[in-house]
Amino acid sequence: MNAPVSPRHDVMRSQLGRARGLGSGHSGTGHWIAERVSAATLLPLSGWFVVQMFRLGGADYEDVAKWGGKPLNATMLSALVISSFYHAEVGLQVIVDDYVHGKAHVPAKFGVRFVTGLLGLLGVVAVLKLALGRPASKA
Repeated sequence: MNAPVSPRHDVMRSQLGRARGLGSGHSGTGHWIAERVSAATLLPLSGWFVVQMFRLGGADYEDVAKWGGKPLNATMLSALVISSFYHAEVGLQVIVDDYVHGKAHVPAKFGVRFVTGLLGLLGVVAVLKLALGRPASKA
């Protein structure tokens, strides 16, 4: 009797791929999970934000500043900003990994991380300024 032959994993690879030794970087699963988790956090936060914007429709600056000064609203806004820019970063990193090659790959990855981080930080600072630094109302 012949023993069953175990399948070889490199059968599906091209000859060039076998020669170069190229294969999976084993980071795709982490990116996939990060995208799904960040998208799942964005669903309720975005829904909350849309409802709040309809409630504030037509409000003047003082009313919006008072609304943004409440701790719950400031926390939810900060969470929305952080989740949004993290989700954007993870998605853009996948695009850079797939479509940017050669010497531009590392600077592009750094650029995506830097720009999304900077914009996210500016968003959180804006929320904090709204929550903590309300200007005195003019009498």
